[in-house]
Amino acid sequence: MLKKLLLLFVISLMAVPAYTQPPTQNYFDGKTWWEHVKVLADDNMEGRETGSDGLRKAEAYIVDQLKQAGLQSAGTNGYYQPVKFQSRQIIEKNSSAALIRNGKVEPLTLGEDAFFSTRVDLAPQVEAPLVFVGYGLSIPEKNYDDLAGLNLKGKVAVVFSGFPADIPGPLASHYQSAAERWKAFLKAGAVGIITLPNPTVMDIPWSRMSVNRAHPSMVLADPKFDETAGEKLALVFNPAKAEQLFEGSGHTFKEIADLGKERKPLPHFPLTVSIKTTAKVEKQNLESANVIAKLPGTDSKLKNEYVVLSAHIDHIGIGEPVNGDRIYNGAMDNGSGSAVLLDISSSLKKSPEKLKRSILFVFVTGEEKGLLGSKYFTANPTVDQKSMVADINIDMFLPIIPLKVLTVYGLAESDLGNMARGVAQSHGINVQPDPEPLRNVFIRSDQYNFIRRGIPALAMGVGFDPGSPDQKKIFKDWLTQRYHAPSDDLNQPVELSAAAQYEDIIRGLMITVANNAQRPQWKSDSFFRRYAQSAGE
Repeated sequence: MLKKLLLLFVISLMAVPAYTQPPTQNYFDGKTWWEHVKVLADDNMEGRETGSDGLRKAEAYIVDQLKQAGLQSAGTNGYYQPVKFQSRQIIEKNSSAALIRNGKVEPLTLGEDAFFSTRVDLAPQVEAPLVFVGYGLSIPEKNYDDLAGLNLKGKVAVVFSGFPADIPGPLASHYQSAAERWKAFLKAGAVGIITLPNPTVMDIPWSRMSVNRAHPSMVLADPKFDETAGEKLALVFNPAKAEQLFEGSGHTFKEIADLGKERKPLPHFPLTVSIKTTAKVEKQNLESANVIAKLPGTDSKLKNEYVVLSAHIDHIGIGEPVNGDRIYNGAMDNGSGSAVLLDISSSLKKSPEKLKRSILFVFVTGEEKGLLGSKYFTANPTVDQKSMVADINIDMFLPIIPLKVLTVYGLAESDLGNMARGVAQSHGINVQPDPEPLRNVFIRSDQYNFIRRGIPALAMGVGFDPGSPDQKKIFKDWLTQRYHAPSDDLNQPVELSAAAQYEDIIRGLMITVANNAQRPQWKSDSFFRRYAQSAGE
């Protein structure tokens, strides 16, 4: 019996990968982090719009702090990596949208009924029939295809945001990305997409979604990055006004929304209306930059490999006023993440660690425009792409309640998740996967571009206990009232102790990855492992 117990114990040890973790120690108090946030989210930074003077001022502050921490420059122009963009702005007074029903024109009110997305290169005029395609997903790995059997040639697809319950969240998120979704629609012959947000998981109310609809969007200037070529129309439709799309189809939007709320299969059918649009778009070229620095490792061989810490420094800038305030400061989104990188860099100077691998600090621009700065960096890295062993991305980690639970996005995809769990638990913090997969957080920040290049990556945030309605309400209220609003400013309440604990976990995970003998590996059953294989690893 004793031999059996011993054998079981040995097997259990073998089943859990062993990672060398740094001793549990507290290096942060939250105060120095908040001092950085106060600088980055000050009104004089004017919301850090990509390409703006405010963002350049914020980046100059970051470079100064990196120099003080003793980090080496790792850009293409000192600490900077210039990135060229094209700005696109809809001119609504010269634009219009209407439904055509039985030959009659039913004008849509831009802002109330729908608005254009200029993240695609809108055609000047479009007139096409509409087809409802359910979730609009084609996922070969699950033999799931909403487009199967539909005639979409020359038509505009109407998509309800979400995915069925039997599709894993990260996989569904991947196929909901603009690039992957458009691949399927382009192959089917569609000319555009109308998106119906799922009311159940709308981060912000329609009134705020549409208030800045004429704010310029951006794309990378190099056409090789255009992943939606051929998409002539992109509209976002107000769920509260969506019944007019379904009139006469034998279905109602309420029926669709009720099914989508429960993540049940959706029907697919042609609608009885067509869409007619005119879009006037003004374009101009501009330049911004990523900021990149490195801390060299000490191992003769492993110092040529890098653990990446990333965060986006841009935000929305100056927009339409909300309660009289036009500056969208972006304190949590993502002054908070950039401040973590700065705080960790200075902590490594005050309390040095003997790191075998090098650390690459990457502050990216253009995240709010569609993860553009990280897309450019991962396509044009300033170090050998294969030398980047992992990315730990920090974006809007929300220290607005005490840190008892850490949410890890990408927890089950690579053994980075195992390492994160081990470090968090050593600090007495529980770990959970994404409790709200319908929000697609996994593909909505910069870690996704590292993942698409085969680099194991994750993001983490202060989590709420799914069993606590009060905590869930705090996060929901924050999204409703402050996300992408001027009220994401320095006047909001924050838990400095939660920020400090979070920073300790990030530092601990960074050190674990830097000093582990093996670089992180994708799990054998992870869909995203294919990107590493295609990259030749």
